[in-house]
Amino acid sequence: MESIISTGLIGVSLGTQYALISIGFTLIFGILGVINFAHGGFYILGGYLAFSASHTLGLPYTLAVGVSALACGVIGYAVELLIVDRHVDDHLATMILTLGVYMIMNTGFIQVYGPEPAEFRFPITGSLRSGGIYMPYANLIVFVVCSLAIAAVYWMIFKTRYGMALRAMADNRSVATAQGIVPSRMFPMAFGIATALAGLTGALVTPMLALDPHGGEPVVTKAFIVVILGGLGSVTGATLAAFIVGMVEAYSSVYLGGSKGALALFVLVLIILLVRPSGLLGRQTRKA
Repeated sequence: MESIISTGLIGVSLGTQYALISIGFTLIFGILGVINFAHGGFYILGGYLAFSASHTLGLPYTLAVGVSALACGVIGYAVELLIVDRHVDDHLATMILTLGVYMIMNTGFIQVYGPEPAEFRFPITGSLRSGGIYMPYANLIVFVVCSLAIAAVYWMIFKTRYGMALRAMADNRSVATAQGIVPSRMFPMAFGIATALAGLTGALVTPMLALDPHGGEPVVTKAFIVVILGGLGSVTGATLAAFIVGMVEAYSSVYLGGSKGALALFVLVLIILLVRPSGLLGRQTRKA
């Protein structure tokens, strides 16, 4: 029983990590209609910036995480404004452009930091134990920070005028534009918020896993699975799907093993999509 509970706690922690990275991914698609293949690159960028800020500049880890998230947001804002915005209505062009941005980022990581994983470790070690139940302090801290960040995103989307404008753009861009919402102002901000979330996730998670130049590829794959499962463009759906994926991954990895666990996840996604092709909370058609 203790093992089941401990595995469930790890699954919840994984769910918050997947939710934070996937919310940004689905936010970009929901507002801009863009599938951002560079999203995994911003995740790794956040990790490398936090690594440089803490190891080279000597900043405390908590400050390094904040600086890396902010820097990723600013860079994402510039990428949307200078590269993506001109072709935002051409879905094929934006996919190619964001893939190109990721390849440039990946090459830059290798040139600056080398092809091998960086020696980046979470500053706090050990586990919280109660009876036979345990949870690593790193997972607990990441869970708390990711949960606060997710709550802040929900507050911004559902409780602020800017969030109302974003949701209006996602529902019907032409009507929102007619109401005075300017896409050229909204798009870069949405892109910047999404890349800041990716950078924050990378700065928090890569010290626990690995900070590798190629680590963005599995991340964007997992985010894509979560977003499709939750429903493209649905922030709540992505959050719900992230926790489902996290729990399935945790339990299947412990009780089935790595390869069988991955198979179990894909089988579950396939079954859900057969029942609900639009995802858990997705709409049948996307209006833009």
